[in-house]
Amino acid sequence: MNEKITKDVSKFLSLILRHSPEKIGLKLDENGWADVAELIAKCNKKEKTLNSELLDYVVENNDKKRFAFNEDKTKIRASQGHSISVELDLAEREPSEFLYHGTVAKFMESIKKEGLQKMSRQHVHLSKDRETAIKVGSRRGVAQILTVRSGQMHRDGFKFYLSENNVWLTDEIPAKYIEFKS
Repeated sequence: MNEKITKDVSKFLSLILRHSPEKIGLKLDENGWADVAELIAKCNKKEKTLNSELLDYVVENNDKKRFAFNEDKTKIRASQGHSISVELDLAEREPSEFLYHGTVAKFMESIKKEGLQKMSRQHVHLSKDRETAIKVGSRRGVAQILTVRSGQMHRDGFKFYLSENNVWLTDEIPAKYIEFKS
């Protein structure tokens, strides 16, 4: 498949399934699921060419596994990263002692004062390893990697969840749990 088309479809699906389903008149259920046939039909009406084969390919080959099908592939949703209200039904999990967050220098002062906030998203996103956090932070410039004392946070009563694509999620991270070394 053409890599540019795949990337364009992935970006468009992120927009529709995470942030703005109304752009194509799509309805998501309370758990963020969209009907695949309806998604394809509404994308094609908006001049975004999509078919089952392309959708399967994008879901299967997305390097971050941003999307998931239900068991019979009649529904699709974003695995995490929503700015719209959805209930992903994720079970609370105990995180490893340390998790990582990639950001850029312009946000460091705010993070030092206020910690990590979910902002327009439903959760703060964390990575299990520094390499993934570097990739995430590098999307906006030179990555600054924050080490989060997630084990201590959990012992102190903070809840953590693990998305279907292995992104750790929590509601907030107070600055006292963050190590500010790059």
